[in-house]
Amino acid sequence: GIGFFFYGFTFGEAKLSVRHVHLYLDDLPKAFDGYRITQFSDFHVGTYRGWRYKILKRDIDSINAQGSDMIVFTGDLQNVRPQELTAFRRELSSLRAKDGVYSVLGNHDYSLYQKGENEMVKQYNERLTRELQQQFGWNLLIDSSAIVRRDNDSIVIIGTHNDGEAPFPQLIDIRKAMAGVDRRSFVVMLQHDPSAWDRTILPHTNARITLSGHTHAGQINILGLRPTMLTYKEDYGLFEKAGRYLYVSAGLGGVVPIRVGAVPEIVVFTLHRKSSQ
Repeated sequence: GIGFFFYGFTFGEAKLSVRHVHLYLDDLPKAFDGYRITQFSDFHVGTYRGWRYKILKRDIDSINAQGSDMIVFTGDLQNVRPQELTAFRRELSSLRAKDGVYSVLGNHDYSLYQKGENEMVKQYNERLTRELQQQFGWNLLIDSSAIVRRDNDSIVIIGTHNDGEAPFPQLIDIRKAMAGVDRRSFVVMLQHDPSAWDRTILPHTNARITLSGHTHAGQINILGLRPTMLTYKEDYGLFEKAGRYLYVSAGLGGVVPIRVGAVPEIVVFTLHRKSSQ
């Protein structure tokens, strides 16, 4: 048992997988054939102190090295408070992609875990979390959307408030998020909690691809068995329903930095236009 946990806190947490996922989509706009999106999630950067700093730096360098058209972050940047982020301002600001970096908030990016703080401090911290992401040069999407254009074609990136089940925040306003989005648009949805896919995204949006995190793939995966399989219908990996896709990332970190079998990952999606023939 001691050896198991020692491995998880050291070698297991220090691993990194770059996973490549190819999606073939019949309604992908022609100009986006071959478009690449790199997703990272659940960074929990407050954990990367001391010797763990080199892991964070390697992960940032690996994300940039993919040379994708877009980078997306699907929530949980901090552990508890935004002050954790300031020590890594340079590293987090160094992420670069042709069409930018887009992000959403995870349950740890609110004030849920700031015990003992009064409401004014909590509100200040929530504002600071958002302001810091914007200072990093990221496009933080909170029930809002952005259009990415290629030639005469476009896709829409939508990011929403966390939409979790208790005790996690359920703050999403899906009508606001979809406001002004043409139902014929090709939509990529960013939502931290994968349980929102069945509950909110599939019935109320036209999102073709949804990217999530939150579960950390259970942080322990033995012979394909993960603790999160008991609580999440879609807890890790790629899922498809009627030609619509959800990917749940294993993420990179954790408040408790232990990984056994559930290897930290970044995911590179390559979008392909499916031939009509």
